[in-house]
Amino acid sequence: MFKNAPTPQEFKEGEDAVIVCDVVSSLPPTIIWKHKGRDVILKKDVRFIVLSNNYLQIRGIKKTDEGTYRCEGRILARGEINFKDIQVIVNVPPTVQARQSIVNATANLGQSVTLVCDADGFPEPTMSWTKDGEPIENEEEDDEKHIFSDDSSELTIRNVDKNDEAEYVCIAENKAGEQDASIHLKVFAKPKITYVENQTAMELEEQVTLTCEASGDPIPSITWRTSTRNISSEEKTLDGHMVVRSHARVSSLTLKSIQYTDAGEYICTASNTIGQDSQSMYLEVQYAPKLQGPVAVYTWEGNQVNITCEVFAYPSATISWFRDGQLLPSSNYSNIKIYNTPSASYLEVTPDSENDFGNYNCTAVNRIGQESLEFILVQADTPSSPSIDRVEPYSSTAQVQFDEPEATGGVPILKYKAEWKSLGEEAWHSKWYDAKEANMEGIVTIMGLKPETRYAVRLAALNGKGLGEISAATEFKTQPVRKTLCSD
Repeated sequence: MFKNAPTPQEFKEGEDAVIVCDVVSSLPPTIIWKHKGRDVILKKDVRFIVLSNNYLQIRGIKKTDEGTYRCEGRILARGEINFKDIQVIVNVPPTVQARQSIVNATANLGQSVTLVCDADGFPEPTMSWTKDGEPIENEEEDDEKHIFSDDSSELTIRNVDKNDEAEYVCIAENKAGEQDASIHLKVFAKPKITYVENQTAMELEEQVTLTCEASGDPIPSITWRTSTRNISSEEKTLDGHMVVRSHARVSSLTLKSIQYTDAGEYICTASNTIGQDSQSMYLEVQYAPKLQGPVAVYTWEGNQVNITCEVFAYPSATISWFRDGQLLPSSNYSNIKIYNTPSASYLEVTPDSENDFGNYNCTAVNRIGQESLEFILVQADTPSSPSIDRVEPYSSTAQVQFDEPEATGGVPILKYKAEWKSLGEEAWHSKWYDAKEANMEGIVTIMGLKPETRYAVRLAALNGKGLGEISAATEFKTQPVRKTLCSD
């Protein structure tokens, strides 16, 4: 009697469902539909309609409409009744919601981040994930990057790096349909210097530019410094010698009219709210030699002295010494020796006669250029006499205040000699004083004097050449011995 009345019959929630039930009989049957043991009353719920073919239509079927429907066929003329129970299942399309639409993480710190979606529906939906539209498989056992929970509602990303930044979509799917939700994973990254390059320039060259590039999120700011100073990010010196320009992830430091003192280490530092990174680069400046040193050097016959020629050059320079156009050392100047270091050349001269005094030439040459410096070897003289300012006498001592000699003779004063005698006495007493101690206060003290006695004192200075001229004598009188008052 029932030809086509399958069970169960499944429908999608919200659609117009038609429950199929074909009854075959020689006489036209009367079809009655029942739900939960009761007749379906069409007037009571307008959503229920019996179609002309006796199928039961439920408009906008709901989950609450689910259950057993009885299709009952009656042939009243024969008093026959038969029925077929049909199980109606209402499938509910999935709904899915991400717990967070934006998730932040920091790269390269060994962090893990978990993305979570909550889904509902009937049958229970299955979950899958995509990254920027590409499926993330849940079957790769060797995938240590992505880990799924048992129901795949949670996706854990391990060891987050910048490449993990993407739009992740969780997809909930069942036989009633599918729905998805998006989660944007924002990955912040510490700055990393990605490009620096050493540079070489020549002195007085028009300009040279040092470049520093960095990655990082947020975009890092880049600053510059040398080993001795910080350079402002917007620095531009009045003469335009140094200019900093920055754009996005790139900063450049341009030096104009290159000077040899610009050579050295330059450090760029990239910083953002996550951290910072620094890298050094080196500017090599090639320049012709530059010479320094005391032009006048004093000595005396038989006294060895060094004439120092300091050289600054890059590449390193070859240094030569000349005397009257003749290259030194030579057979004509056996009393001359030369010692070289990377930063200076020393001409050691031991004068034999006045002929050894005069001009000496230091010449330095490299492939950039050359420079010469003339030195004068001067015959040192003994110092002039000190000048006595005043004498402060006591009963047995006296402090002699003096000014240093106006002329030292070209070489340092080593000692002072004080001579004194009482008036009427012929022989002078004397004492030597170290120049460093005497010069600190400009005072020497003579001792062993007699009270209430008139004395004369004079001073002379000694340098390496010898004892200089003695000063004019200054007279003074010592104080009487102070008497001590004793009480009875």
